[in-house]
Amino acid sequence: MKFLILTALVFNFGFSAVVDDYLNTLKQEISKENPNSKGFDSKRGEEIFTSKHIGKKGKEISCTSCHGIDLNKSSENFFTGKIIEPLSPKANSKRFTELAEIEKWLKRNFNDVYNREGTALEKGDVITYIINKDK
Repeated sequence: MKFLILTALVFNFGFSAVVDDYLNTLKQEISKENPNSKGFDSKRGEEIFTSKHIGKKGKEISCTSCHGIDLNKSSENFFTGKIIEPLSPKANSKRFTELAEIEKWLKRNFNDVYNREGTALEKGDVITYIINKDK
């Protein structure tokens, strides 16, 4: 039993430390551009995540097109049909544990939906929304 608790704490710390470091990096980037920035906002993140746009291949999509509304469940890629494991770190302990993966997927997914890379504020808002959803 102690091993399970310790394992859960290690996974939560790993997730939390990586995300916290990345969000702090984004905050520093934002503060250089706008010293009056008030930080990340889950509501803005939700709007970014759920709003539809003409994205990749001229199709109207949103982040939910591939990740679904319930981030605790697997979903299906809109373009390929491949299964996407839950986006929520509460349901998928592998989420948000590696910086390179976070950066890669944010870049790719913003390009798919918005046809551009997301700003530091948008990335921070989306991550804030994802990690706080259903708290």
